Amino acid sequence: MTLYNTLTNRAEPVIPGDPGLVTFYTCGPTVYDDAHIGNFRSFLAADLLRRFLESPLCTLTAADGSLRRGPRRVLQVMNITDVGHMTDDSNADGGGEDKMAVAGRRIAEAKKAGKIPDDADVDPGDPRAIARFFADRFLEDAKALGLKVAIEAEKDASLMPRASACIDGMRAVISRLLETGSAYTAGEPGSRAIYFDVRTFEPYGRLSGNTLDKLRGGAGGRVSEANQSQKRHPADFLLWKEDASHLMKWPAPASPHTEGWDEGYPGWHIECTAMSLGRLVPGGLKRILGTPGNYQIDLHSGGEDNIFPHHECELAQSCALTGAPAFARHWFHARYLMVEGAKMSKSKGTFFTARDLFVMGHEPAAVRLELIKTHYRANADFSMEGLKGSAKFVDRLRRFLDSCPQGAAAEQGRVSDHPVLRVVADALHDDLNIAGALGEISKWMNETTAPTAAAAAAVRTIDAILGLLDRPRAESRETEIGVYIGVEPDAEVEALLAERAAARKAKDYARSDAIRDELAARGYAIKDVAGGKVEVGRA
Repeated sequence: MTLYNTLTNRAEPVIPGDPGLVTFYTCGPTVYDDAHIGNFRSFLAADLLRRFLESPLCTLTAADGSLRRGPRRVLQVMNITDVGHMTDDSNADGGGEDKMAVAGRRIAEAKKAGKIPDDADVDPGDPRAIARFFADRFLEDAKALGLKVAIEAEKDASLMPRASACIDGMRAVISRLLETGSAYTAGEPGSRAIYFDVRTFEPYGRLSGNTLDKLRGGAGGRVSEANQSQKRHPADFLLWKEDASHLMKWPAPASPHTEGWDEGYPGWHIECTAMSLGRLVPGGLKRILGTPGNYQIDLHSGGEDNIFPHHECELAQSCALTGAPAFARHWFHARYLMVEGAKMSKSKGTFFTARDLFVMGHEPAAVRLELIKTHYRANADFSMEGLKGSAKFVDRLRRFLDSCPQGAAAEQGRVSDHPVLRVVADALHDDLNIAGALGEISKWMNETTAPTAAAAAAVRTIDAILGLLDRPRAESRETEIGVYIGVEPDAEVEALLAERAAARKAKDYARSDAIRDELAARGYAIKDVAGGKVEVGRA
């Protein structure tokens, strides 16, 4: 498999340290609000990559140059940020307001307006309660959309660590960076800070394409002017902030440089170093801090907006901690999501969370497909028309599988040698070309007139990568004539369905077609199903 590596700016072979076990860290959500579909585009791109890496169809290159075919295990960790995240994410100094404070005001307003039940288990004044509330909602949405790391975290919570539960690890990492001279303290008592000294890490800027000279002037407002005088270089970034008034605070990292400090909180970037290395390296931070070594992870993913400053800073502090020449062997970033050809906008009604779409009756499988079907390195354009097309593809895949004999395919030879699987694998090996893979799947279903048990096994192998068929279905309600999926039964629709049934019985197909068109104009799609009933969904 070849995959574009943000660090080297080219597609190159995926070469894990162990071809049988890929370590994978994904930057997760900040739980001060519900995740929107742009967030989930990034998370699901990583999930698609993870599922293909696990597949028997995926061949990777080993460090010795040999080729290793799957299946294999992927150990994926995704953090949940519930502390240290400020409203101005692009500011290396952690500027702005704590996002949990913003969330508290929003929840209080929502409760007052009746948008959140009064008895909802969330206190607007308790940042930890706010984080739990939105983290639980995120996990519900993530599991509905088939995010494997969220599903696995039900049994192993360490796969989705909370930042607030990993403060000791962050403090230990910062203490080591102070000890080695990679970090320094600055400021006046009560508002002192610990900064990472970017000049101690010569490759700083390589991931994002920045240079220290470019960043010297503040990188276009990314660095607080008020803090420049106390920093050694304008690009130096925050590791810890002394602030006894902060909503969530802890004792300062242990160091001769921090004696007598008040409590404070960690910067955003440090959490990912502590949580990724702490969970993905055998022996965790205790081993890293105690025994020098070339500690690296195989894959690191996030959205395009994470590249700078977040991932650039994370890379620098991680290499400074371990002494390794690299932090992650491969950096994987999904590009932005547009909606109806423009940026998401609440004022224009084009800002959607995943649960917004579920409430509207769109099933999770269709939402998932709509968010993964565009190549991760292209700006995706989410649209309601596209979502309808994705729903049709999911339905078609289900019906194709239902038409296959449901028997063992062992007599057909190795499942992974099926012709459709070879062309799907070829597409996905080429920088995760999902659009090409979906085109091959669609072409195969069109050309298959007599599905076999081997075809059924091929669909299941494909769907283990796509993650569509096991998603929860939209709720259905049956009436005497209709099966309503994702929409409520309606008296006028029922009358039109009855009239259509009568027209069909009388062979008045012109009237039958006219009724179908009228229902479509009202936003309904209909389909005749077994038992003489009509399935009704959104057009």
